[in-house]
Amino acid sequence: MADGGHYYNEHDDRTAPQYRNRKGRGGNKGRSYDRPRRDRQRGGHPGGFEGPGPRSRLDDTDGDVTMSDNSQDNSSQNRFNPYVRPFRKGGDGRFDRDRRQGKGGGNRGGGNFRGGDRGGGVGKARSGWYKVTIPHGRKYEKKWLLTALQNICTVPYTPVQFHVEHNRAHFYVDDSSVANALHKCSHKITDTNGYKVEVHVNPSSPPSFLLADLKPEHLEHLKQCMAKRFDGSQQALDLNNIRTDPDLVSQNIEVILNRKSNMEAVIKIIQENIPELTCLNLSNNRIHKLDEISELVTKVPNLKTLNLSHNELKSDRELDKMKGLKLVELWLNRNPLCDFFKDQASYISAVRQRFPRLLKLDGHDLPPPIGFDVETPTTIPPCKGSCFGSDEIKALIHRFLQQYYSIYDSGDRQPLLDAYHDGASLSLTTPYSTQNPSRSSLGEYHKDTRNLKRIKDTTIRFRLLKHTRLNVVAFLNELPKTQHDIASFTVDVNTYTNTLLSFTVSGVFKEVVVDGKSRESTMAFSRVFITVPAGGTGLCIVNDQLFIRMATTEEIRRAFVAPAPTPSSSPVPTLTAPQQEMLTAFSVKSGMNLEWSQKCLQDNEWDFNAAAQVFTQLKTEGKIPDVAFIK
Repeated sequence: MADGGHYYNEHDDRTAPQYRNRKGRGGNKGRSYDRPRRDRQRGGHPGGFEGPGPRSRLDDTDGDVTMSDNSQDNSSQNRFNPYVRPFRKGGDGRFDRDRRQGKGGGNRGGGNFRGGDRGGGVGKARSGWYKVTIPHGRKYEKKWLLTALQNICTVPYTPVQFHVEHNRAHFYVDDSSVANALHKCSHKITDTNGYKVEVHVNPSSPPSFLLADLKPEHLEHLKQCMAKRFDGSQQALDLNNIRTDPDLVSQNIEVILNRKSNMEAVIKIIQENIPELTCLNLSNNRIHKLDEISELVTKVPNLKTLNLSHNELKSDRELDKMKGLKLVELWLNRNPLCDFFKDQASYISAVRQRFPRLLKLDGHDLPPPIGFDVETPTTIPPCKGSCFGSDEIKALIHRFLQQYYSIYDSGDRQPLLDAYHDGASLSLTTPYSTQNPSRSSLGEYHKDTRNLKRIKDTTIRFRLLKHTRLNVVAFLNELPKTQHDIASFTVDVNTYTNTLLSFTVSGVFKEVVVDGKSRESTMAFSRVFITVPAGGTGLCIVNDQLFIRMATTEEIRRAFVAPAPTPSSSPVPTLTAPQQEMLTAFSVKSGMNLEWSQKCLQDNEWDFNAAAQVFTQLKTEGKIPDVAFIK
């Protein structure tokens, strides 16, 4: 709507003129659809601590302490249901009492009238302040609403502290003539949907921002009151509904803990007198924010139990302000925030994210927390080097990796057929990510990844698993050309028996494009080889699991800064790039495996032609064993 911006629910307590019953003023006749409910509940002094009444701070008497709230119906303590707004019985204020006594519909002067009552006026406020309430005021724009009221009110006025709470709009005035004039404005404003706007005016305490800090003499009374509510044997302080404490009321002292200055005064008294406090009950205090309570983290470090039930906390994000507290017991029931959780599990999870040590919530035991209880900062031990188990295995793996990656990085990976078993399997995995694969440097690998977190379909999972050595090597040939940094390799032996050797090799590499130049991005890999003995001194791969990710900043800094030695000190000499190419070519032409091809080349001082002549002569004479041709 242009001037009001109004959209209404099906249920609305503003009456449309064509349906309004104007007959009768008493009883239930002529009432609008709904009466405003009081969302707060005043209670007596009995609070969350069972046993004897308030004790002096200096007494050292025994007594059981519980953080439950006895001022509520006992039946509610037997059910855990933080998800439903409780039914509120009655309320506070004179109007509610009059309504229960049948006085709400009459024209008695001096009472707290609903806007629909034409007779009488607004009762005299001792404080001189009046609160104006417009039901469903949230639906109106502030400017439109205030302008409409100003235009129709017969007495000029200035609204104070306009705000919206729940679905109602509120502001204050400090003149009785203005209050009565606004009272008579009810049902005289029609919005553009044809609804009459109700206006309720009631005597009120001054707006919170006008209230000064507690006076020194008031602070002394507050301190004495808190001392009576403190149980030294349990290190527990009960401030449940402290606003109604008889000792404070008799001195006309109003302590409202949802006011910044009042809460700060209470926390200061705790810090100066009982910093060792372990249990604190703040239930029934109309607390709606925890900004000041966050001071408890540093000023009351031993606090373990906190009762915030029956307050007005609307969001679980408020709990973030107290995350530093090492609470083991917390009460939050009967707060609006409980309405926003779909079930008990999500409620517990949200609370425990803030307080991982919590053992009891709203009086109910929780499962023991799972986590690392580290009191002091701990440094992770440095990463160790390769682990082989024995020098024999070390030499065997070094020789295997040297031969494998010399072929893998050579440009032609077909000779790797000799390294795989006929029934070998291979899988490729990249990290799970929601990023567009085409924009990632891992895009070439992403299309073939078999990450089980991303791939749910069992048929696709099977298809992405490469079976038989022909398919494995064909797949490896399709992957980008690479250059591995042998110096970065770390090897860990997982399992070793006489018939099986499983080990993991990790390191970094970069891709090589057609012109021989490397790409700027450096990648990291981790590869699990499961092998069986072959040819007496060789290894044959039966399972190959390759994981590829982007390298970390530290890995990039340390990559390719040294010549390419073996993973660690090894008796096997390191081959240069020309030697690796010569070895691969000699193995292809002679038919011997890489191990015997390398031996022949080394014996002839890496002279390819001389080695070829010696090989031909020895083969003719039948002096080369069959094991040299087992690949």
